[in-house]
Amino acid sequence: MKIYVGNLSYEVTEEDLRLAVEEFGQVESATIIKDKYSGQSKGFGFVEMASKTEGQSVIDGLNGKELKGRALKVNEARPRTESRGSRGGGGYGGGRGGQGGGRSF
Repeated sequence: MKIYVGNLSYEVTEEDLRLAVEEFGQVESATIIKDKYSGQSKGFGFVEMASKTEGQSVIDGLNGKELKGRALKVNEARPRTESRGSRGGGGYGGGRGGQGGGRSF
């Protein structure tokens, strides 16, 4: 089960994150998302647990708990959507509620 962990302090390392969730079960991976240019943490990450039961234990046990001075927001990760990161929608406004959504000639 993949779990989203948000509101992380910028000082939290992947090892800190792994240690925080290890008590709830077998951790397959722990990743903190970082800015690709600066390398600075973006304040959230993902943890992959061996089973759904262990994942739910992490959510129940850590949501709202403090880690390095910040109250964590923990929930099941949502699948990425295809449009994420793309500027789809075409034309003027990019499909984000701007002027129009397509070209008019």
